[in-house]
Amino acid sequence: MTLTIRPRRAAAALILIGAVASLASCDAVVTDGDAASADAAKAPAASEGESPFDLTTANAENRPHIDPVPEAVAALEASGFEPIQDDKLTVAVSAGSTPLGFLAEDDNRTILGIEPDIASLVADGLGLEFAPENVAWADWPLGVESGKYDAVVSNVTVTEERKDLFDFATHRNDVIAFQVQADSGIDSISEAKDVSGLQVLVGSGTNQEKILLDWFAENEANGIDPGEPVYYDDNAAAQLALASGRVDAIFGPNPTAAYAAAVSGESKVVGTINGGFPETAQIGVTTAKGNGLIDPVAIVLNSIIDDGTYDEALERWGLEDEGVEESLVNPPGLPRP
Repeated sequence: MTLTIRPRRAAAALILIGAVASLASCDAVVTDGDAASADAAKAPAASEGESPFDLTTANAENRPHIDPVPEAVAALEASGFEPIQDDKLTVAVSAGSTPLGFLAEDDNRTILGIEPDIASLVADGLGLEFAPENVAWADWPLGVESGKYDAVVSNVTVTEERKDLFDFATHRNDVIAFQVQADSGIDSISEAKDVSGLQVLVGSGTNQEKILLDWFAENEANGIDPGEPVYYDDNAAAQLALASGRVDAIFGPNPTAAYAAAVSGESKVVGTINGGFPETAQIGVTTAKGNGLIDPVAIVLNSIIDDGTYDEALERWGLEDEGVEESLVNPPGLPRP
């Protein structure tokens, strides 16, 4: 499939997070032929233990905003879609992984991160008020299907199986990373044999779990120690397990791994790959199938990509390398299991 690429405005100032990854094959992007190239993020100029970002409610006050996008508003009206709450866009966001989504440190209620920023911009563009809901990642499918939420923006990868029940408008490339202790002798993880004999923390039901289990199976077939998956419920528990040496590595979203490495100085990123490895994968705003909302959402996303607001949102969290050139509605997703 050939994709139409729109030029993006140059980023004004790069605020990159994360350690330099030695892996050359990184995140896959939406352009054909670019699936094996992206530079690893560089560490920010921040002292150990100091966040390079404002983690207080003031951050939410400084979110980028846009005026309603006339084409999107018209498309929404024509679609017949009715928001769950009048004049509001109710969006499920998971507040457990900085800088994707997390709670402000000064009130423990305000949700910050790139995902609420994107969701807020979508609401603006549709002429609706942003109404975020803090939802555990595992709970979003039933909530969207049942009509409890209009949409979810929570690091949801487009897959063919999910497309049976949901619609997607892409807004980020799916990049996942291997994170180890800073003083670990592990310097690179890029293929199955690199995880042989390791205990690796991974989220259950995620794309990275499938990749990891496939690698373990490959090792077993080759007659070497396959390695062992270890499961966790939240990022705080995962980071503690890594820091205490109870596991050898964490395999999860690159933004979370890079942020933890940059702020604590206690870990490092030793490899990044696309979340759909060996296929390509993208993250999307997710809605119930056929409810009419997804096309207006994509119109807003493409509008902010064109006018530079999208770049501004990514720069706020150091995620320029995960940006897309165009929001696509229901593009080919990861294959069915």
